[in-house]
Amino acid sequence: MDQLVFLGTGDAMGVPRVYCDCRVCNEARSSGENRRYRSAVAVECGDHRQFMIDCGPDFRASMERRGQRFIEHIVITHAHFDHIGGLPEWADACRWLGRRGQMYAPREVVDILLRQYPWLERNLDIHLLDDGITLTGWSIHGWKVNHGKNGYSYAYRFSKQGYNWAYCPDSIGLPPEQRRPLNGLDLLILGTSFYKELAEYSTRSVYDVTEALELLQEVQPKRTVFTHMSHDIDLARDYGLSERVSFARTGMAVSLR
Repeated sequence: MDQLVFLGTGDAMGVPRVYCDCRVCNEARSSGENRRYRSAVAVECGDHRQFMIDCGPDFRASMERRGQRFIEHIVITHAHFDHIGGLPEWADACRWLGRRGQMYAPREVVDILLRQYPWLERNLDIHLLDDGITLTGWSIHGWKVNHGKNGYSYAYRFSKQGYNWAYCPDSIGLPPEQRRPLNGLDLLILGTSFYKELAEYSTRSVYDVTEALELLQEVQPKRTVFTHMSHDIDLARDYGLSERVSFARTGMAVSLR
């Protein structure tokens, strides 16, 4: 049985934020219910094949929590630090273990990565995702999405044996053509940084929960899990979400069937 495991559920700063003494950050420092590493997931198949989506600065911590020494396949959504900051550690693991990592990303994302880390190809084989690929039996198709003030990201739609899900951690204000691939989903993983963000819209980069709920009314996935959450979201609070909508938790596993 394939499953999706949440390795990290936080926004770019993670939770707790180093400078913050809010209730959520202090709770994260103590019991840890709200502790959030930077957003990443693993797709695990019943035959022990797997791949990760994104490789942020908490990559090493995620691997240690899982007791895992190597990952061969990683899909990248975009070239922001909270999604790629662990690439040097992954490449170093490949070097020391004498194994090749397999990285997947659209051409424009790859171009940025190779400018930033020109030595990646010594240890990683890079595969372009622009025309889609198949990985561990999942047919993967990506498309560019609006990331607000932060430019763009990519979302991915996955299909296998009639099951369809999408991973869209960094987006806001998607126009109709970018919302279209979110129709007909069994599961949607969507980034929502705040419950209700008060900052000027032009300065923002990720949906808040209230906006995301409006989006769900249109695209109607069977189930939705919110990720990429800031310290505004308190997992101990009841937000009145429907039974088909929930917040991700570190280590949470979701069946992909």
